[in-house]
Amino acid sequence: MRLEPLRRKHIRRCVEIERILFAGDDPWSAAAFHAELDAGGYYLAALTDTDDVAGYAGLAIAGIPGDRETSVHTIGVHPDHQGQGIGTALLEALLTRADELGAPVFLEVRTDNDNAIRLYERHGFARIGVRRGYYQPSGADAYTMKRQARQAQEVAH
Repeated sequence: MRLEPLRRKHIRRCVEIERILFAGDDPWSAAAFHAELDAGGYYLAALTDTDDVAGYAGLAIAGIPGDRETSVHTIGVHPDHQGQGIGTALLEALLTRADELGAPVFLEVRTDNDNAIRLYERHGFARIGVRRGYYQPSGADAYTMKRQARQAQEVAH
């Protein structure tokens, strides 16, 4: 498995994975992925040895240099590839980018997604709030989580 920038040619497969992972809610459409790439976010694809998209992740970046904020907009790994460290690798790549910017990282995660919550907590995220009915149409709640900004030099030590 290797990570590389998410390209438009990967979007069809990302949409297929979204429909599997988030069938009970509102999976991202191709238009949503295109809009995120157009907005200049940091998006990655996890590719297999046969160049199949096994997963994807995206980090939105807001603000100006010296005053940045980031938000994990999506992480998804196809069920056939879960449990192989792909989600962890994608998250760590997003966090490395946030660290390069010296930016805090925010995200929302379903309150019943214990595996994802544990992953985020292992990487320094803390729960800072609850968004009731955040996921639609299921009405599932989400935790808002935050990881404090880390300077690149702090991470190196």
